[in-house]
Amino acid sequence: MTTYVFYFLVVALAGLAGCSSEPAAKQAAPPRDKIQGKALVALNESTALDAALNAGGPSVYLVDGFNRYRLFFNKAFQVEPGAAYTAEGVYAQKAIDAIGDPDQGKKGYPLESSCGRVVRTAWPGLAFDVTDSYSNSLRAKVNRFPARPVFLVTKIEPAPSVGDSLSGEKDAPSVSVPADKQRGLLVEGPTALPAPLWQSAGGTAKCKVVVDEQGKIAELNSGAQLCETVPWSQFRYQPTVKSGHPVRVNTEVEVRFDPRK
Repeated sequence: MTTYVFYFLVVALAGLAGCSSEPAAKQAAPPRDKIQGKALVALNESTALDAALNAGGPSVYLVDGFNRYRLFFNKAFQVEPGAAYTAEGVYAQKAIDAIGDPDQGKKGYPLESSCGRVVRTAWPGLAFDVTDSYSNSLRAKVNRFPARPVFLVTKIEPAPSVGDSLSGEKDAPSVSVPADKQRGLLVEGPTALPAPLWQSAGGTAKCKVVVDEQGKIAELNSGAQLCETVPWSQFRYQPTVKSGHPVRVNTEVEVRFDPRK
């Protein structure tokens, strides 16, 4: 009898504990990325892939300083070329790298599964065939130009005018400075970075740039993909002076990418 009463009490207490516990909270949706820039419409990009990347319309980019985001729309949205917009959504390459790859990109970049997950994160509830179509288009675009950001738009709206990325005047005097001499004028900026997933072995990139009168990188003149991943806004040099006046500098910056582990 005592054993039976003890068992009953244990079961009753367990039941009360279960009733008093709070329901499990729903997992919060991942925060959206946000970008702002001037719209660029490329009417000459009329392939089936580019049409799929913009809900059947022309290719649309959002230019923000050194970044040229390719906008990927789920629903058609007409933009005015040159106008400023703020877009929310998913920065595809950033999300793909955050998902990771156990083979460190050795079996191709990006993985098909990663692209599917990114599309579902941006636009949950799509039909399977639509998700597959968007995923294939996204994968082809990222695979061809891995360093050129693709942005899956969930919301876009007009924004205040965005200033030009060039801080100096283009008609200001300019000089050419060798890379080793310009390196000695570096005040701040990362000269070593982790290798991106799409080039996990790393390497060294020699990037041709223009440094403005204030010592900031104003232009990137190299087409190398690794150069497009460098955070140039973080670089600052001692201004170069000629005849008592600051000048723009054409030079080359060497950046090392350490292999992924």
